[in-house]
Amino acid sequence: MGRYFGTDGFRGEAGSDLTAVHAFEIGRFLGWYYGELKKSRGEDEPARIVIGKDTRKSSYMYEYSLVGGLVASGADAYLLHVTTTPSISYITRVDRFDCGVMITASHNPFHDNGIKLVNRMGEKMDDETIALIEDWLDHVLKRIEGDGEIPAFSCFGREWKDLPFAEGEKIGTTIDYIAGRNRYIGYLISLGVFDFRGMKVGLDCANGGSWSIAKAVFNALGAETYLIGDRPNGLNINRNVGSTHIEQLQDFVRDNRLDVGFAYDGDADRCLAVDEKGDVITGDHILYMYACYMKERGKLLENTVVATAQSNYGLFQALEEAGIDYVRTKVGDKYVYEAMKQNGYRIGGEQTGHIIFSKYSTTGDGVLTSLKVMQVMLAKKKKLSELAAPLHLYPQVQYSVRVADKDRVMRDPDVLSLLDETKGHLEGKGSLLVRPSGTEPVIRVGVEAETGEEAKALADAIADRIRKSDGQGEEN
Repeated sequence: MGRYFGTDGFRGEAGSDLTAVHAFEIGRFLGWYYGELKKSRGEDEPARIVIGKDTRKSSYMYEYSLVGGLVASGADAYLLHVTTTPSISYITRVDRFDCGVMITASHNPFHDNGIKLVNRMGEKMDDETIALIEDWLDHVLKRIEGDGEIPAFSCFGREWKDLPFAEGEKIGTTIDYIAGRNRYIGYLISLGVFDFRGMKVGLDCANGGSWSIAKAVFNALGAETYLIGDRPNGLNINRNVGSTHIEQLQDFVRDNRLDVGFAYDGDADRCLAVDEKGDVITGDHILYMYACYMKERGKLLENTVVATAQSNYGLFQALEEAGIDYVRTKVGDKYVYEAMKQNGYRIGGEQTGHIIFSKYSTTGDGVLTSLKVMQVMLAKKKKLSELAAPLHLYPQVQYSVRVADKDRVMRDPDVLSLLDETKGHLEGKGSLLVRPSGTEPVIRVGVEAETGEEAKALADAIADRIRKSDGQGEEN
């Protein structure tokens, strides 16, 4: 994790961890940097950068701040307004923007916010560019504070005391680009290979960026659509709705006797499902179902699925029984996508519902994922519960243990000794994953075992050891 950016962007509490000044200076850097790259290629035009935001009250503040920085550096800013992260990735790629920015803290509550960046291919921004942004922030924030030594900022082979401001006709322009968002909706509709008429579908939009997009797509494809989490007010994003509170959708599906339900998070880059019985269908279920479907059609390239170390042990057993190979990456859809891109794999994802279909997208896309689940259901003429039945998930216990110093705890010999002992105990009958979060001051503890009681006992012991090592942590 970098100085400001974690594994999924710059994220923190709005107004304190992430301020309007941060957003302005990130915008100023991006406009200048991509403008200079264009000059180096002999292109006489300003940088073009597209921006979207979720429904948080603070998202407007960051949007205005980013735009101020962009146009001040001579770039043109294109605004998709309230939208989803995958829509930014798509539009950045197909409309050839220099980069894309999404203002969101994903599944976090409204008082947090963040800035996600994608490159011109719609992929997560590379580490080298992120490091330059962080160098610039270190430099300019220290200069603003006016106290102490100002770290040097080097880029394009020279040091810069400041970045130039555009003047006169060189100042950038702001363009309303809602047409780009609508084109993304049209793209999703074009992927609906089956008619959804006669299907009763529940959508939980988490009071987030998908609240109008998902409804438009499913209605256009003929579904009888029922919605919750579709009344954002700036403060209720992810509040008791969405993929992190899926119990609301479970009750909604049962009460309305729906065929299926889909829950998204605040920026709709993930999707979990609920079957007709009201049972949760995880990202692992979705990976399994779609991989089997593709294998049956002879279209599962390299006969391989990409999952993560956090995927349920039962997924790997089910894939082996189906004759499907798998690759395990570190936790994070960034690493899933990298493995897919390097090896030409078609499907990969995480238990949390970040599912990537590389033929159609460069990032997890919740609405696209729900369309693909519908495709499998209709093609195989089966209920979702029937498609998920062959995958037996191991009981899993997950804790987030808040600590003051993640790195020190993860080097503690007592902690490491217990982890080795637990891994040995679970070999062949479960799994253990303990890792520092890339976005929060917590250590994630995940244990899978043959019984829930055993998983809880092992997870409790590890959490206690972590808290003892840290001296002040507490379980969330």
